[in-house]
Parts: sequence; C-alpha cells; structure tokens
Amino acid sequence: MKPIIPMEPVASDTIPQEPGWIAQVKWDGVRILTYYDGKHVQLFNRKGNERTHHYPELADIETYCRADSVILDGEVIALGSDGKPSFHEVMRRDGIRRMQNVPRMQQTVPVTYMIFDCLYLNGEWINQRSLQDRLKLLSETIEPNSHVQVVSSHDNGSALFEVIRQHGMEGIVMKRLDAPYLIGAKKAVWLKIKHYRDVIAAIGGFTLNGGVVNAVLLGLYDEQGRFWYIGHAGTGKLSRQEWRELTDRLMPAVIREKPFVNRPDRHHGVFWVTPTLTAKIKYAEWTEGRSLRQPSIQAIVDVPPHACRLDREMMR
Repeated sequence: MKPIIPMEPVASDTIPQEPGWIAQVKWDGVRILTYYDGKHVQLFNRKGNERTHHYPELADIETYCRADSVILDGEVIALGSDGKPSFHEVMRRDGIRRMQNVPRMQQTVPVTYMIFDCLYLNGEWINQRSLQDRLKLLSETIEPNSHVQVVSSHDNGSALFEVIRQHGMEGIVMKRLDAPYLIGAKKAVWLKIKHYRDVIAAIGGFTLNGGVVNAVLLGLYDEQGRFWYIGHAGTGKLSRQEWRELTDRLMPAVIREKPFVNRPDRHHGVFWVTPTLTAKIKYAEWTEGRSLRQPSIQAIVDVPPHACRLDREMMR
C-alpha cells in the first residue's frame, strides 16, 4: 500500500472553549503511520520513509490490533531520564542506520506508540467519518500493551494545557469531534497549541573548541530558495560523543564562502559549510530581527535541508 500524506494541525495561540472539541497531548516524538493488509505490516514516517525495521516491537501488530486490515496514525515516543518524552531519545532509535543495532537499541531506548487515529479498517476507508466515530472504532480495535497506547481525549483543553505547562511538555492538539480525517491537508479543525516552540533548521556553519564543534549556525530557506541565517545554538541534548560525530560529518562540507544571504551576528572563527545536515531546535520566540531567541539543539534529524522553510506561521 502506498503511504499517504498525514493530516496536520494548524498552529494556534488560543484554545477553543465552545462544545464539540476534544484535547489531546501533543507528544514530542516521530509521526508514524502503520499499514496492515492482513498479511504484511509496514511503518512509514510523515515523509513516506519506511521505518518498519526500526521498530520491530510495533511491526508485530497482531499483539495489539484486532483488525483484519488497518491504517493507524500516531506518534512514537521515548522517555528521557526525567520520565518525560524526549525527542533526542526517540531519534536515537529513528536515526539507526545499521539495522543490526536495532535489537540492542530496543533494550537501550524502549519506545511507545501513541495511537490517535484510524483511517482504514477491515477493508474500508473510514477517514471521512467523524473523529468521534473513528475514536470509538479505534478503542475497540487496539489492545494496549507496554509498547502501544491509545491517546486519551479530554473535554477541557485549558486544564490539559496547564498540566502540560507544569510538566514542561510540548503542548496540546485540539480536534473537532465532527471532523473527518483530511488526507494530506492542514486544516483548522485540528489546532496545535504549544507550550514551547521548535523548528527544523539546516546547519550552515560551526565553531570549534578543542577541535570539536561547540556551536552551529542555523538557517532556513525562503520561497526563492535563499538561505537565511536565523541564529546559532551551542546548548541542548547532544552528548559529547554526538558532538564529536557531528564534527566528523561537518568537516568534509566546509566551504570558503558563507551560504547565508544575510550576515550572521556571529561570524568570527566560523567554518562555513554547504547545508547538508539538519537539526531540531527548541527556542523561546522569534526576535524582531527574524532570529531565534534561546535556541537549543534537541537532535540531528533526517530531513532534507531545502525542506527547512521560512514561513509566517512558525514565526507566530
């Protein structure tokens, strides 16, 4: 079965208060859709890249799903040492390149599949049915276990957001109960309200300390394909070993001229690179000068540099 483009929420600063909406935790992980035709199981991320062999505990679908055939949508998460979802940790699983390392990483970084929707069930597309109907069918289809859970829904979005804020988690998603699942769409029947913000940015330069990268210069592409500097980050979740590995990957990409169209505020001692690597960056807000305030690196990610786009919505 050819993977679909999943539905996406629209960013919002307000939480709907009127009836007809439910709230769910916005889990900080990797979006994964599971496809089961009755014989074979395949897992794909939102970009359509296969992840079946990265998560064998999820590919064993008969241990948690009663359907003869199904398409499920959800988020794969991994917990950090603080017991909270950690994007850095889940990327240690999702970023595996040598499949022989998967069994070891299953023990080191256990994951949970937080399922929040069902698009196809027992040979029938149900994506045009209401969310309320789909959630009922989902609860009847999935048998939760240590690696699989169905995302809980809540009536009071404001109360859920306050709990999320107190625990320092990502945010919530508000969904209309009467809404269909619109494949490939981004509609305001799903709203994401974040406690903190993040962006996937391309790396256009770096600085060294003791021969190891200690900060990276970040950029995004506009509609004309121009690469704009948006800030630099030298803090975050990367371990010493990951900084060393990043150094090894960046050094071969060094170039003489800066790749940015604007002048970075930090440019002394910088090594410019052709943008080939991307990172998930957590930040407080955008400044008036179109740069990130308090950026920190969460993980190096497998996203094409030119997919790191500068748009108005992310600057809200």
